[in-house]
Amino acid sequence: MDMTTHQQDRFEAAEERQIAMSILMETFAEAELDGLDEDSMTQAALFVAFQKLVSCYGEDAVATFAERLPERVRHGEFSVMTRQ
Repeated sequence: MDMTTHQQDRFEAAEERQIAMSILMETFAEAELDGLDEDSMTQAALFVAFQKLVSCYGEDAVATFAERLPERVRHGEFSVMTRQ
């Protein structure tokens, strides 16, 4: 069964996000080896990410996105380990 163009686009986007996440994880590991504090790196990465989001989508869209973050965090969407 062939993938539709939409399915292919979604697959490629997910694959690209996975590659980007791997690159960021490697960057964090290298920064830690260089003596940078993980908390400082994490806060800086969030700040840069929000700057980029605002430049792409605008303040209102990013504010709406950010309003959903507490619920997503509480539901474990960003947890690395499975919750007990």
